[in-house]
Amino acid sequence: MRKEITPAELKSRFDAHEPVVLLDVREPEELVLASLPDVIHIPMGDIPARFQELDPEQEIVVLCHHGMRSASVVQFLAQRDFPRVLNLAGGIDAWSVEVDPSVPRY
Repeated sequence: MRKEITPAELKSRFDAHEPVVLLDVREPEELVLASLPDVIHIPMGDIPARFQELDPEQEIVVLCHHGMRSASVVQFLAQRDFPRVLNLAGGIDAWSVEVDPSVPRY
C-alpha cells in the first residue's frame, strides 16, 4: 500500500474538494513560520498520547517540515489500524516550492 502523496496530488484533491484531514506534526514555533489552513496540529512527540483524537476511518495526510517526522508518524498510525494515512512527500517545504510559493520556506 502506498504511504505517500506528492504536493501536486494533494493540491488536486483540495481542488476537487475531496475530504482529506491534514495532520501537522511540527512544533508550535514552526507553525508560526509557515502553515497551511485547516490543519489538526499535534506535535510528533504528543502523537502516542493523542492519536485517539484522530478518526482512523478518514484519510489523513501527515506533514512536517521536510517529510521525515511525518513519515515516522505515518508508520506509527498505520501500525495502529489507520489504513488511510499518507505522508506529504517533502513536507511543507515541498508544498511551498511545488504548489504555493506564498507559504514561507524556513
